[in-house]
Amino acid sequence: MNVNLKKLAEMLGLSQTTVSRALNGFPEVNAETRQRVLRAVRETGYRPNRAAQRLATGRAGSIGLVMPIAQGIDSDIHFGEFLAGLGEESVRHDFHFVINPSAPEDEELTFKRLAASGNVDALFLAYVRENDPRIAMLKSLSIPFVVHGRTINQPTDYPFLDIDNTGAFYEATRLLIQLGHRRIALINGQSHLTFAIRRKKGMVRALDENGLVFDETLSHNSPMTDEYGYRAMERFLGNPEPPTAVLCSSTVMALGAVRAITRAGLTIGRDISLITHDDVLPMLKPENFMVPLTTTRSSLRAAGSRIASRLISRIGVTSDTVEQELWRTELIVRASTGPAPARR
Repeated sequence: MNVNLKKLAEMLGLSQTTVSRALNGFPEVNAETRQRVLRAVRETGYRPNRAAQRLATGRAGSIGLVMPIAQGIDSDIHFGEFLAGLGEESVRHDFHFVINPSAPEDEELTFKRLAASGNVDALFLAYVRENDPRIAMLKSLSIPFVVHGRTINQPTDYPFLDIDNTGAFYEATRLLIQLGHRRIALINGQSHLTFAIRRKKGMVRALDENGLVFDETLSHNSPMTDEYGYRAMERFLGNPEPPTAVLCSSTVMALGAVRAITRAGLTIGRDISLITHDDVLPMLKPENFMVPLTTTRSSLRAAGSRIASRLISRIGVTSDTVEQELWRTELIVRASTGPAPARR
């Protein structure tokens, strides 16, 4: 059915102005009328004229993001899952993405240009660094934004959503220590990213509390791919004193680590224990590994959806006053963790 604003208004017995205001979140339209309009939109497949909508509301109906592109930067399955959640919520509110590729060194300028273009109503920032100059830049712009993550050596006086990475790896390390493990390796994300810094911090805290020392020779930082996970685990197993347990920052890295452990003729959960962080990637479920993996779990897709909801709320479509959120992770114990093997 080809329905324009005039026909939709006639079907509902409302003025075009009322229908337009209902669709664009104006507070003077009561909830019952708004729901009638939204129901009719779903049933008819009506899509508003973007140019007219922008003139009426002063809003573009778009969320902006900057995507780093450069030689040597691989595509990231984790970011793709996050975008899926962001997209699902955006579609519910008839919002679009404006994706602006940028060389890493030009990101601040790209954000400024995107904000000034008038093509987006809000911005979000990911891949947060320890001291991140992009935060101050975003705060200087007159446009809503939400950060996925937190800086470390800067005030957290900005809207964010993050998970408790320190707590997640603290609890995971404590479990391994309770099982008798003393040499625990870490396969982590890139060292300049704050989630990786906090995960190491959580592990070190648990070790310190139990009189154990973090061994830098059993630590690895890299992009989170299965190949890097494989190489790191292979190197650890070649150590004169190999670890009896390993923590991985992603199920993707764990996939490579499992491959290296299997090729070495070792059994996960008996010869070596493994815990990984599970971002709830639909194509890589930890319970489906040959030996189901113990995990700390928090959904990236849910985080993307929540950030989209908050961004949209900040430009007046819904109401949401929450500025900062720190999500706890869930520790799920499966067969990949067992008692430390007896010393040979």
